[in-house]
Formats: sequence, structure tokens, C-alpha cells
Amino acid sequence: MRGDEEWSTVAQLVRAAAERYGDREAVVEGRTRLTYAGLGARVERAAAACMASGVEPGDRVAVWAPNTLDWIVSALGAVTAGAVLVPLNTRFKGAEAAYVLDRCRAKLLFVTGTFLGTSYVASLRRAATGLPHLEKVVVLADTAPEDYVTWKDFLAAGEGVPAAAVRARADAISPSAPSDIIYTSGTTGRPKGAVISHAQTLRCYAVWSELAGLREGDRYLIVNPFFHTFGYKAGVLACLMRGATMIPQPVFNVDTVLANIAAERVSVLPGPPTLHQSLLDHPARAAHDLSALRLVVTGAAVVPLQLVNRLRTELHIATVLTAYGLSEASGIVTMCRRGDPPETIAATSGRAIPGTELRVLAAPGEPGEILVRGFHVMRGYFEDPAATAATITPDGWLRTGDVGVLDEAGNLRITDRIKDMFIVGGFNAYPAEIEQLLGLHPDVADVAVIGVPDPRLGEVGKAYAVRRPGATVTADDLIAWSRREMANYKVPRAVEFVAELPRNASGKVVKGELRRRAVSGT
Repeated sequence: MRGDEEWSTVAQLVRAAAERYGDREAVVEGRTRLTYAGLGARVERAAAACMASGVEPGDRVAVWAPNTLDWIVSALGAVTAGAVLVPLNTRFKGAEAAYVLDRCRAKLLFVTGTFLGTSYVASLRRAATGLPHLEKVVVLADTAPEDYVTWKDFLAAGEGVPAAAVRARADAISPSAPSDIIYTSGTTGRPKGAVISHAQTLRCYAVWSELAGLREGDRYLIVNPFFHTFGYKAGVLACLMRGATMIPQPVFNVDTVLANIAAERVSVLPGPPTLHQSLLDHPARAAHDLSALRLVVTGAAVVPLQLVNRLRTELHIATVLTAYGLSEASGIVTMCRRGDPPETIAATSGRAIPGTELRVLAAPGEPGEILVRGFHVMRGYFEDPAATAATITPDGWLRTGDVGVLDEAGNLRITDRIKDMFIVGGFNAYPAEIEQLLGLHPDVADVAVIGVPDPRLGEVGKAYAVRRPGATVTADDLIAWSRREMANYKVPRAVEFVAELPRNASGKVVKGELRRRAVSGT
């Protein structure tokens, strides 16, 4: 671990990075190239503006915007002013954003103007009635409605706050104070806010940076959304720790990824397996210079071994790692280590990070619910003691709701979410395990499996698959192949080919949408 003696809060990290890496490039966004010293100055200016707007230590400040330099500056500015950051999912509709803003009693909101053809401002205005705690909305643009404030005017209002006052506010933050509240995606009901402290965040991502081998001078394309731990903490904060250059990309588009990697000599590209798969399969891949890529970190229940091998052999990426985490554990629980064999990286999510205990509620080698205990487990869900008590045991174990298997070396293999398991004639079937096997088929680019009702067996598997370009594999072909490769109860009884799988902004397949599709037949 390097540098952790210099900072115990996010505010101290920003200042230390500005001092240590001053002239090094911090953020590249289009024609804008900002040094670490320049980023530090902008963050302090944003912090001063937050203070001028009445933000007090512990107040919640939300950001609802895509991956941009303004997101980085506004978020870090709020945290430097002692606020608790609440990132909002860019896929939220107005009512969903308003629910979180109301639930956390946000005092200030930074919002993008228009993104992906949607006016977030208009969406918010339609839904924002009844938000008595929201005192100010800052639009990260040059124009704003009458009752909102532009980014430029917001920053100008902070010019009367002395730099010494900003420093004093930042220095007063306790490492044990909350740094952020990460709201869950709400796949099992209303979103709940996991409260994470400065100390937890910094210790976790110092570990992440060390295990990944992130280093000064790396150029890091951040496609993972900033509202997600993987984008903000394993992205922005990890870069601040190591002096890497951040290249934020607001929308995942494989053509833009290829262009960015080539133009900016990108060396680090974390993301979901689908990102790397689409990169490998792109017909124009050979036209781009991807030779600077050296580090890929991915994570999902299913990471095909073929993907790991292709990244290493076709793109010559020296380090490919997998990891597992969840918001309630600061985003990281296990991680592979550099030097692990490809089979371990593809088939498991690695071993517990230092300072973490891991349990599986099952016999050795059998799947069971994963429990986690350690320094990184959230203090609880924001103002929700009932949900907290249902999730964290009295002796501090976090019930993850994920199902997994631990091998003898301590590597964790995720088999599924508890709620995604289905029972075929008395046998527990785990979609992620079936997906892992189907992903080995040479003509399958992407696949998701759900359980559907069956009059004889109770439930059976149905696969939604994406063919590789040029492939002609049929449903009967894939079912016949499955019968040779897996136990009978695991074999999907139906296969439907689709152009792409429905995914949320975090890259996870939205199984609920597939279940609805299966029921409606559309």
C-alpha cells in the first residue's frame, strides 16, 4: 500500500494527489487536458461554492449525470466540503431520482442537462414536487431554468469563500464519517442506501489498486458509470491514489472505446465482460492500435475462459483479473491476484481481500449463500434499521444474497443470486453456472438463463442467447450440444436468440425483463 499515510479522507486524497502528481495529466475530456494541480484547484473551487450554498458537514449532495469532468469536480467538491455524496443512476427516470433525493433528504443536486436524448432537468421538474429538503439544483451546463442555477453561476458564488476556510472544512472531516451513500439498483424493491465511510472507501481502493497493479502514468478509460462503485471508487479514487490519467467515457460505445484506446494510448480498461467481448469481436479492431493496453479487470458471475485467453493472446494484455463485490461491502470482497492461472481468473472471482472473512452457508464444495465480514462492510442502510438488521447479523456478517462455492484455495465462484435459482424436478439449478457452460459454445457471444414454469418438472431453464457475428447455430443445435456438456436438469428446454440482452447501466442483465418476456411471449 502506498501513500495511505498521507490521507485518511477523500478530501485529503484530492489535495495529496494535486501536490504529488501536480503536472501529470489527471483528466482528459475531448480537448480539455487537466493536470492534477488543476483538478485540485477546481475541486477546491467547487467545495467553496458548496459552502457558499449552505452545505454543512454531513449534508447529502447528489449527482445525477454521466461520466464527465464536471461529475468528478462537483462530486469531489461536495465531499471536500464535508458533504455525503449520493450518486444517482443515469438510467433513473424522474420519479426514481426523486424517490432517492427524498429518501436521503438531499440538500443540493448537480444534474446534467440532456443525456442520451433525455432532458434530465425536464424529467426532474416533472417529478420534483414534494422535495422540501432540496434547496438548490445546479445544472452542469451553460443554461438552466429560472429556479435552477448554472454550473458557472454556482462556482462564481463561491469566490467569496477563502481558501483557508475550504482547507479548514476539509481538515475537520473524520475518517469515520460517511463519504457516500450508494443506492442499490432496486432489483428487489425500492433502492436502499449503503452508507460507507471515508476510511472504508480509501482502504478498499488502496487494496484494489495494489492487487490490480495500477501505477503512476497509467491511462485509464473509465467506461464503468461513476454512479457505480466500480466507476467512482475503482476508477476516479484509484487514479487519484496512483497518479493515473482518467479518460471518462459517458456512454458505452465500442467504436468510441476503440478510438479512445488508440488515440489516448489507454493502458487500463476495467469493465463488464460484454465490453471486452465486443472489443474483441469488432470487425474494425485491427485498424486501431491497442498495444498500450496492459490491465483489464472484470467481474460478473460468468466470465468465459475463452474471453480471458483471447484478451491475453489476441490483445497481448499482460494482466486480466476478475473480482467480486457489492455496494454493501464498499464494492469489493474478493479479487484474483496477478499470476493466477487463466482457469482461476475465468472460473472464480478470486480470494478474499486482506482484512476480509468469507463464509458460504453450505458443505465444502457445495453452493450456499455468501456471507462477508470485515472493515469494508457498510455501517447500514441509510435510516433503515429494519433492512439493516435483515442484512447484517448481530455478529457483523453481511448476508450478500449471492450464492457461491469456495474451493480449497479460498477462491470464490459465484453461482447466482438466491432469488435467481430455480428448481428442476427437485434439483437446484443456478443460471450463472449454466450460462458459464453455454458461454463455451463457439457460436455464442452472450447468454442469460432464467427459470420458466413447467407442468411436469415445476421449472425448467430457458436461454436467451446472442449469436457471434456470422454464426448460424439454431436452438436445436444449442440444446443438443448442452445435453452433451451438462447434467440433464441444467439443459435449457428452450432457446431464444436475441440481438442483445437487456442490461442495466451497471452492465448486469435485467433478468426481470427476460422473465416478463417469457411470460408474455414477446
